[in-house]
Amino acid sequence: MCYHKTAFPATAREEARMRIDELREGDRLSLVLYKEQAAVGVCRLLLSPGGTRVEELFIHKDWRGRGYGSYLLKQALHATGGFGTSSLHTAPPPASEAAAALLKKFGFAPAGDIWLRRRAPDPSAVGLTHEFLASRLAAGGFFIDATCGNGNDTAFLCRLAGPSGKVLALDVQEKAVEATRARLEKEGFGDMARAVQADHARLAQFAEPASADCVVFNFGYLPGADHALFTTPASSLPALEAALDILKPGGILAACLYSGGPNGDGERKAVEEFFAALPLTKYTVLACRFANWAPTAPLPCFVLKK
Repeated sequence: MCYHKTAFPATAREEARMRIDELREGDRLSLVLYKEQAAVGVCRLLLSPGGTRVEELFIHKDWRGRGYGSYLLKQALHATGGFGTSSLHTAPPPASEAAAALLKKFGFAPAGDIWLRRRAPDPSAVGLTHEFLASRLAAGGFFIDATCGNGNDTAFLCRLAGPSGKVLALDVQEKAVEATRARLEKEGFGDMARAVQADHARLAQFAEPASADCVVFNFGYLPGADHALFTTPASSLPALEAALDILKPGGILAACLYSGGPNGDGERKAVEEFFAALPLTKYTVLACRFANWAPTAPLPCFVLKK
């Protein structure tokens, strides 16, 4: 069993009289709330890889109605990742209206014979792109990351391709290629993927026509590097043309477009115009806009080759 103390974040006077102790034993966690050296509440949790179950939340009758239950449950959620990017918490059905109100306050809702609180991260352009590709691409294919950056998309494509597939990654910056190679080796993809330093406008030099199942572009600049170096229509449009030629019938081109930043709106507008001009007889183009986000929000686009 491990044990440590957490200060109650109230006024300086309150902090001297209140604390929460965390008691851990195996897959169980108990948070005990003290007021003036007396235990006034406890929250007992069962931890598992699939989520956290709130087994008990109790406040002594003399201290109810003062917000201590809310504070204790909030700290329990904090301690178990409830305010992170993704989490799952369950609780037994509340025994009173006050208990139900408390669970609802923190996002729990009835779900069959339990109450459920699920927190998922907001969708992102890259996340939606990955979900779309994962739903349509089969293992064993040939996938290309035309703007590999730090290797995030490359590693994702490797996982989709599987041991029987292959992945090609390109980037014009040496730093990006080195980072991608290091990530591929670390994740065990060194034998099925290769990263090459080259402008994506030269994509046709590295793959045959109608050979790829997917080509991915994530335009803009390399995160964590010199933002004065970024993609432009001068190289991006030839790269897109080459990618469409390299795709097999039934293949997918995926591109994340950005506004603002060092490259302004020029590339996004140029690429959108390029996509809009593609003939419907040969391609289906999807542009996934976030209707209630800012107009400058990243734009995930997909071109399906017929």
